[in-house]
Amino acid sequence: MGNRRTYGPNREDPVRGYADAAMEFPRLLALLLLVLDWTQPGLSSPLRPICDLRVLNHFIQEARDAEGAMKSCREGCGLSQSVTVPQTTVDFDVWEKKNALEQAQEVQTGLWLLQQSFNTLQTSVTNTAMHSHIDNTIRNLLSINAVLRSLNIQEFTPPANATDLEGTWRVSLATELLQVHVNFLRGKVHLLLSSAQACKPDVS
Repeated sequence: MGNRRTYGPNREDPVRGYADAAMEFPRLLALLLLVLDWTQPGLSSPLRPICDLRVLNHFIQEARDAEGAMKSCREGCGLSQSVTVPQTTVDFDVWEKKNALEQAQEVQTGLWLLQQSFNTLQTSVTNTAMHSHIDNTIRNLLSINAVLRSLNIQEFTPPANATDLEGTWRVSLATELLQVHVNFLRGKVHLLLSSAQACKPDVS
């Protein structure tokens, strides 16, 4: 049996001001790294700057924060309908047998499913605090897609029907969706970025 693992300044409100600034940091860092990558192709570093996994780690931490907030939310935080999400369990024997394109397509499909699911959650939730987390999550998913494009990963074409996709399942609880989000970033997204061809040392 193969190895499997689930990754699953405002005087009136200074705390909120700090939190908003903290949420912006990963996107600003991602933008900075993109600019460095595109404007300084001759950098002496053996790895392209955009391959810095600190950006993804910030997104993972924010995903955990959103999951924690959802678990403590008591009103106006539910999903109005079940949504299709990607499987987060990684069978390493199967994963390593896939080529780079197949791995990228699996991750891109999962990110697309998560974005669709969070769009549904966004229309269902009435809790103001959770809306902030959900908006931030959607922006982060778009930023991760931008990172993938910067690594010369082929553009993703969304499927016509999500229910026909393999390697998916459906969840009906918002807390389940947030947990899937965290595990998917920690698992397949991290695996893809850490082994991307564009992030390997330049031996030419």
